[in-house]
Amino acid sequence: MSASRLTLRRAGAVTAVAAASVLLSAGAASAHVTVHPESYAKGATDGVLTFRVPNEEDNAATTKVQVFLPTDHPVLGVLVHPQDGWTAKVTTTKLKKPVKTDDGTITEAASEITFTGGKIGAGQYEDFDVAFGQLPEDTGQLVFKTLQSYSDGKVVRWIEETTGDDEPENPAPVLKLTAGEDGAPAAASTTSTTSTTSTAKAADASDSTARGLGIAGLIVGVIGLAAAAFALLRSRAARS
Repeated sequence: MSASRLTLRRAGAVTAVAAASVLLSAGAASAHVTVHPESYAKGATDGVLTFRVPNEEDNAATTKVQVFLPTDHPVLGVLVHPQDGWTAKVTTTKLKKPVKTDDGTITEAASEITFTGGKIGAGQYEDFDVAFGQLPEDTGQLVFKTLQSYSDGKVVRWIEETTGDDEPENPAPVLKLTAGEDGAPAAASTTSTTSTTSTAKAADASDSTARGLGIAGLIVGVIGLAAAAFALLRSRAARS
């Protein structure tokens, strides 16, 4: 085999590896169960949390999703949006420390939401919308540990909390709670349920589009470099 052909083959291999690495990285980043938006103001009222559940298995479907809500810092007034094909069951728990609100003292709150009956196929995801009446004011984040069950019996436990800079293998969805201006909830957190849901999904779509364009641009650049290398090698071979 000539030196020119060997060099060209190596250039093609490098191009393929680079493109595959980019695509795999993008897929891994979106494979976890997540909550959207990523943050709300402390004490925010009348908002929506969207739990996005992607299917990671090629030969099995997701058939059950269990989201566990913290009761030490409870989410009040939980309501589940009807989801086609899915049945939602909300489990409530008596609070160790009742919460005083303008409407009275709350002694019970949702501790688990279980979605069953539907299916999330390979290469698909499902968004589960949960409305709330009020978020807690006495914590900086809420951790929603989640169990994802598959049709082949496998259960993925999204329950690990991030400590430091390294993300765990199965991170739990986390909602950051931030201080609003003068301690008041952020304006986006006090909008209606419909408005909040539309904003969150629009942001997700924009982020996905930007990520896709970035990946496409990188792949085109790598292919361009390979094409330039090929042209240079052919020119040298012709002169020889």
